[in-house]
Amino acid sequence: MLHVLIGEDDFSLRQALEEIKKSIGDTTALMSNTTVFDGKTVTPELLRAACDSMPFLSEKRLVIVEGLLDKFESKRETGKKKSSAKNNKVEEFLSFANAVKNPPPFTELVITGGKISDRNPLLQELMKIIKVKVFPVLKGTQINQWIEKRVVSQTKGKKISPKAVALMVRLVGNDLWTMSNEVDKLILYTGDRDIAEEDVKVVVSNAQEAGVFAMVDAIIEQRIGAAQELLQQLFKQGMAPSQILVMISRQVRIIYQVREMRAAGKQRGEMMGKLGLTSDFVLRKAWEQADRYSPARIKEVYHQLLEADISIKTGKVEGELALDILIAEIGQRGAVSAGN
Repeated sequence: MLHVLIGEDDFSLRQALEEIKKSIGDTTALMSNTTVFDGKTVTPELLRAACDSMPFLSEKRLVIVEGLLDKFESKRETGKKKSSAKNNKVEEFLSFANAVKNPPPFTELVITGGKISDRNPLLQELMKIIKVKVFPVLKGTQINQWIEKRVVSQTKGKKISPKAVALMVRLVGNDLWTMSNEVDKLILYTGDRDIAEEDVKVVVSNAQEAGVFAMVDAIIEQRIGAAQELLQQLFKQGMAPSQILVMISRQVRIIYQVREMRAAGKQRGEMMGKLGLTSDFVLRKAWEQADRYSPARIKEVYHQLLEADISIKTGKVEGELALDILIAEIGQRGAVSAGN
């Protein structure tokens, strides 16, 4: 049987893959009957041969191909090079389509991919014969519902309060890998009782760091009310004004550097080293934020942060007041800019 799983929600995609594995049967037998291919290097012939191979001491075998659809995402070409490349791609994706259309009944063939365009030629061919499962990133109330269902599915009827859910979304975002880990920790921490907002404040890792990320978003986007609310939350968590300012400045600087390094073609691993980061969480958040803000806007906010830092260090303004003024000034400057 053929399965096609695509989408940016890698967590849900992997969960679906695990369900396919469970449906096959004994996990021990599956270990010696599983083949995983890199879609960038596998050939149609090699893929077909793997699918046609009889399973060893098992009723089923599993063949997984990762990144094959990504190979056929459109790229800009010009002139004769474009025509030649197009013809080659047509022959190649048709060869793959024919190789995977009818796997033997003893083979479960799974093709996975990330964000794939509807115009992807191989995807279009596969959609003619099967229903493709798409896993988009969860947004809005979808992530809230996911958290609630996760709590219920991992327990015997335990619940999580709406305020606790809202705080988790603010702190963690829609990264389901991190979110699932935090939900599991909350379940262990709370034992037989339901999960409340205070439990989230105590247990969820990266809480202060995540709070700063959310605050950076609010500041850059001139959502003054949200920024002030987040600032008060950080104060309640025991963070000093100077510490908050350093973390905000650091994050804005990292966002800018990530934009620059991405433009230069740097990979995530290389970025981690150059930025001196030990947490993938920090890089991932900066990566997301770098997509949303222009370099000019990031620079503007960074200079305002430096001004506030100087005011605090020289004793010109008390820390908490300096941060309040900073947020108000950013909003005021944004309103003036919009008016002009």
